[in-house]
Amino acid sequence: MFSTCKRVTRPFCLHCPCLLVFTFQENRLKIDSSIITEWSKLALGTGVRPFHVSTALSAKAKVAMSRFEPSSAINYGKMHENIITVRRRLNRPLTLSEKIVYGHLDDPAGQEIDRGRTYLRLRPDRVAMQDATAQMAMLQFISSGLPKVAVPSTIHCDHLIEAQIGGAQDLQRAKVINQEVYNFLASAGAKYGVGFWKPGSGIIHQIILENYAYPGVMLIGTDSHTPNGGGLGGICIGVGGADAVDVMAGIPWELKCPKVIGVRLTGTLSGWTSPKDVILKVAGILTVKGGTGAIVEYHGPGVDSISCTVSWPYNYFVKKTHGFSGMATICNMGAEIGATTSVFPYNHRMKTYLDKTGRGEIGSLADHFKDDLVPDEGCEYDQVIEINLSELKPHINGPFTPDLAHPVSDIGAIAKKSGWPLEVKVGLIGSCTNSSYEDMGRAASLAKQALDKGLKCKAQFTVTPGSEQIRATIERDGYAKILSEVGGIVLANACGPCIGQWDRKDVKKGEKNTIVTSFNRNFTARNDANPATHAFVTSPEIVTALALAGTLDFNPETDYLTAPNGEKFKLEPPSGDELPSRDFDPGQDTYQHPPAESSSVKVDVNPSSNRLQLLEPFDKWHGKDLEDMKVLIKVKGKCTTDHISAAGPWLKFRGHLDNISNNLLIGAVNIENDAVNKVKNQLTGEYNGVPDVARHYKANGVNWVVVGDENYGEGSSREHAALEPRHLGGRAIIVKSFARIHETNLKKQGLLPLTFADPNDYDKICPDDKISITGLSSFAPGKPLTAVIKHSDGSQQSISLNHTFNETQIQWFKAGSALNRMKELQ
Repeated sequence: MFSTCKRVTRPFCLHCPCLLVFTFQENRLKIDSSIITEWSKLALGTGVRPFHVSTALSAKAKVAMSRFEPSSAINYGKMHENIITVRRRLNRPLTLSEKIVYGHLDDPAGQEIDRGRTYLRLRPDRVAMQDATAQMAMLQFISSGLPKVAVPSTIHCDHLIEAQIGGAQDLQRAKVINQEVYNFLASAGAKYGVGFWKPGSGIIHQIILENYAYPGVMLIGTDSHTPNGGGLGGICIGVGGADAVDVMAGIPWELKCPKVIGVRLTGTLSGWTSPKDVILKVAGILTVKGGTGAIVEYHGPGVDSISCTVSWPYNYFVKKTHGFSGMATICNMGAEIGATTSVFPYNHRMKTYLDKTGRGEIGSLADHFKDDLVPDEGCEYDQVIEINLSELKPHINGPFTPDLAHPVSDIGAIAKKSGWPLEVKVGLIGSCTNSSYEDMGRAASLAKQALDKGLKCKAQFTVTPGSEQIRATIERDGYAKILSEVGGIVLANACGPCIGQWDRKDVKKGEKNTIVTSFNRNFTARNDANPATHAFVTSPEIVTALALAGTLDFNPETDYLTAPNGEKFKLEPPSGDELPSRDFDPGQDTYQHPPAESSSVKVDVNPSSNRLQLLEPFDKWHGKDLEDMKVLIKVKGKCTTDHISAAGPWLKFRGHLDNISNNLLIGAVNIENDAVNKVKNQLTGEYNGVPDVARHYKANGVNWVVVGDENYGEGSSREHAALEPRHLGGRAIIVKSFARIHETNLKKQGLLPLTFADPNDYDKICPDDKISITGLSSFAPGKPLTAVIKHSDGSQQSISLNHTFNETQIQWFKAGSALNRMKELQ
């Protein structure tokens, strides 16, 4: 009659929609003889009392999502009901990812669920936006005509601060240069009910960890490293601005039902091996596209080794291995394998972190619903990777791609063999991936050892705190002083060099050199706009050790440093407390609450501004096949969103679509001549920059396509990589495969992201071809389209093109964009 999940010992009827009442008495399950008719009576936890759902939840439903939003309560009860509904329908144990995702379904009773195939309609709990992407997201929200956001939302100013001199000076300079943008975001936030974190607050993902993430939350953010929040047990997903607008507008958000990759951890981290090495190893296994369309779920006995034991309420820490921040690090860099997101199961370390950051009530509520915040026993994954942490060695990945994994012990020999520069010019620690209190403490423990021997860094060394709270606390506790004395420059609480906001002076553009970072991404020219920079990503402790040694050819586990007096010494493995013993120092208050009454707030965009521009609707589909389109560029090899829409100095134009479109595909390699930003204008026969040719085609009424390779659009979530081709007359992007976020962004803006049914058909297209897309009159889910390729010699070929559009997304295409469709439905 009934079935009991192996972990969630709550019986449910297999033959009707009722749940059964039960209590626990002396560890024995006692089932009530009556079947409850009003959507059930169930025990919430393992207490001895049975509760009616509404009674139990009403007592627990008033825990606020954050201290900034006292009227927005966490709704674990609704999530729990959804999980029960879906588990009964599927009649199988659920992974943690499924529990949280399906727990946020708009229609759990009727939603078709098939991992990797169906599209889910979801109700995320909140939205977060960083300042570079928030500009376009808020401009789109303004265009929607809606008066207020429907869910708690925040803006975080972290992307527009360039690293030049040091934290205080760089922050002040950014406030002056970006005043127009900051004023726009602050006033738009106030007008539409969005919280605003001022410049200097810190990196969006650290702020989310400290204030907004919690176990079981579903949060979407307009940054690809939003999965950072999975370290606190949430499903946090990076999206484009148009997706954020859907959620802020109160519209169900669509996501293809993710597959689930399980990473089973055994053993224990020790010595120089850090949590960063887990994801560096996983990246080497799965590559930059191996996680596409999947959530990576960490589980197994080794998970607790990525936590440290804290003796409460005493003011000292009994350190076993690594702390909570390590789980966030692993989830953060999961973006580099193309994963939808990554997540860890709820454990005592998450509870401790919630307590330490003033959210003890959330931790208590999570304890009450803890069975919903861990995977069911016997759940099945689509793929399982096993990693023995006891055998894992320190890793360093790169250059030029984050999935080229090497043990640190081997990197010196590999670099010599490959001709990579051995000298480390700069070591950089921080970024959203590794800028926690524990990260800074472990780096400082190494710096202190060197200082005790009279040694300073041979390489330049920079330190980026993750937030104002982290900066103030490491300053109070002496870490900042130690890191500065060893040669470090403490930068602003911002993204800085990790995203190319770095006014680097020590090498010239084109000069071959090596840098090592604790960042997450190391694509060509990403950090300093120099394509000859060999960037490697690793843990903060390995960065610190290599900066002290000044060379890649150094293994801190075995090699010795030489003090100024000639003494040789070996660094002891790093150590550091996960959380400060004296609580965090919050530093300066940098948060702006949206006012309760905002009708008088004005949001002005100067028509003559070169930073901000109100959006005009894109044109609708004309109802016919797309005929004789030019090939703007046939891209050779890797083409990330950095190649499509560069960051760095271009970030200042993120709110002005026409101006930022001048960077369209300027980093992509043209297969015709192996050059960047040099394509042939088929109308004039001249070679010009990619944006210039696109503008010329648009001015002459000529549509165009882009042809690309594998995993096109990997990397950042930036929707400008979709907005720009649409703005300049593009109609279709035809590639071997797409990265998830970019494919969705293209659909949102009315473009056709299409893939070769046969990847070898990529070779059939020449840069001077004309391409027609046929079959659009009967455009339907699952039905391929046809490309007719007209060669310059007069011959023709037809090839099949696949797509992943569902019916709703086809309506976006026909309307010209998802925003246009939203307006049609209002």
